[in-house]
Amino acid sequence: MSGPDIAFWQQRFDTGEIPWDRGEASPRLLAWLADQTLRPGRIAVPGCGSGHEVAVLAQAGFDVTAIDYTPGAIAATQERLSKAGVNARLVQTDVLDWQPASPLDAIYEQTCLCALHPDQWVGYAAQLHRWLRPGGQLALLAMQAPREGAREGRIEGPPYHVDIHALRALLPSQDWDWPRPPFGTEVHPAHGWFELALVLYRR
Repeated sequence: MSGPDIAFWQQRFDTGEIPWDRGEASPRLLAWLADQTLRPGRIAVPGCGSGHEVAVLAQAGFDVTAIDYTPGAIAATQERLSKAGVNARLVQTDVLDWQPASPLDAIYEQTCLCALHPDQWVGYAAQLHRWLRPGGQLALLAMQAPREGAREGRIEGPPYHVDIHALRALLPSQDWDWPRPPFGTEVHPAHGWFELALVLYRR
C-alpha cells in the first residue's frame, strides 16, 4: 500500500505526536453550524482522529458516524464523546472499504483526504460520492501544504498538498455542484499551512 499504514498513525497517537490536532474543533465547522450551512442529519466524519469535530456534531444533534482505521483514533474519539456526554457510531475500518447502511445527508471531510497517499485519492473520491444521497453535502477543508520537493515531482506527506486542480479532477462538476471562488480559508496550526473551505453538493 502506498503511503503511511496503521502502524504509522498508531505510533503518532501512542507518542502524542499529533501536530495537526488543534485541541478543539475547527473554527470552520463551528461557523458552518452557526450559519446553518450544516443542519442536523446523518453525517460521516472519515479519518476522525481525536474526535473533536465528532463530539461537536453529536452535541449539535447530528447522527454521526466516525470512521478511522487507527485504534488510537477510535479510543481518543470514544473518550472525548464520553466526556461530552454524547454518542456517535464509531467504526474502525479503512474508508476505502466502508459503506453506510443507507445514503448520508452530509460528510465532514477535513483530515482524511490529505492523510491518504494520492494513489488512493481516486478510490476515495468515488467513495464520497457513493456515500451521499443526491443533494447531500460534502463539507470539505482542503489542506494547502506545498513543499519544495513538488518542483521535482516529489509526493511528500502526510499531510499531502491538495491542489485545487487535482480536487476539481477528483470531484468533477458533472458529479458535484461547486461553489464559486474565492473560497474561505482556515489557518492550520502546523507549519503555517492553511485549508481551503468549501461545501459541494452531490448531483
